[in-house]
Amino acid sequence: MQSRRDNLAAALIILPSIILLGIFVYGFIAQTMRVSMTDWGQEAAMVLEPKVNYIGLANYSDLFTGFLNMRFRQDLTNMLFFTLLFVGLSLLAGLLLAVLIDQLAWGETFFRTVFLYPMSLSFVVTGTIWRWLLQPRGGLNVLPTLVGLPAGKFLWLTSRDQTLAFDWSHIFYYLCLGALILFSISACSHWVRGEAAGLRAKLVICAVLLGILASGVLTSIKLLPFPEQHGFNKALWGIVLAAVWQMSGYTMALYLAGLRTIPDELREAARVDGASKFQVYRYVDLPLLGPITVSAVVILGHIALKIFDLIFAMAGPDHYPTSVPAITMFLKTFRGNELAVGSAIGVILLILVSLLIIPYLITSFKAEEG
Repeated sequence: MQSRRDNLAAALIILPSIILLGIFVYGFIAQTMRVSMTDWGQEAAMVLEPKVNYIGLANYSDLFTGFLNMRFRQDLTNMLFFTLLFVGLSLLAGLLLAVLIDQLAWGETFFRTVFLYPMSLSFVVTGTIWRWLLQPRGGLNVLPTLVGLPAGKFLWLTSRDQTLAFDWSHIFYYLCLGALILFSISACSHWVRGEAAGLRAKLVICAVLLGILASGVLTSIKLLPFPEQHGFNKALWGIVLAAVWQMSGYTMALYLAGLRTIPDELREAARVDGASKFQVYRYVDLPLLGPITVSAVVILGHIALKIFDLIFAMAGPDHYPTSVPAITMFLKTFRGNELAVGSAIGVILLILVSLLIIPYLITSFKAEEG
């Protein structure tokens, strides 16, 4: 039993950390939110006693609907596609590398070290190296000439071609459609596992979303009075390639550690039942690696949502096709002295990261209590 003196001593020990955390984390977050609701701009940026006015959510509204903030909306689109490709390819590459290393009879330590090495580099170093490798007339484009083929012509970082374009004025429709797809996939997974309660809830949500889409209500809601096309810029492929190269070793280490914790008895039982090596991985290993996959998705998604230094080093802050919200936040705040707009972008990024982190933390705490 802990005495009251022990509890008091413990509280006094952690009190300075709590105070510093409250001031330098949550206090600064609150200050950023306050500034984002003002008109603190170029005129008052460098004044000793700036006169700022409270304008509510006007900065947020202007970011999503203002004519001059078209770049920010393309930044959000770039961030979405980058996150999906970066997380998906990093998981796939890490899983394949982990499976290959798990099958090695010798050289495991060497290859594990080689694949983990890129993670020890900073994103600035990685960006500088890959900027050289992805030059239009050098690097990867020259590799085909080594075997007698013509040089490649793909513009890894400077391409302005877009695919998967959509109209931003109908963004609510696309968001509802994306949510319907996600809940449908989740409902299918509950159906496969035989979880009736979860399946019913997901089916109800799917029915509601499908009804909203079919009613045409969302198509009549337009954020903009004019069409504004956004899509996937092919220049992002270079950024994705460099990011996956650096972080696939991390996911490899996670999956390799997970594979080593799976009891061999489960694999032997599957082999006795006639399962092939691929089926053992498919029906035994992959389901047991689910918690590791979720953790990796959260960590990689957090990195992708706030990515800045890699893109800054590879393409620079002024390159529109590869820009993301963090780049625009830097430009608005430190180059344009639009402190309120930069703070609003920071708050939006905080909300996006929270949407990824908070559900994971809630699920983890419930699992520990259970």
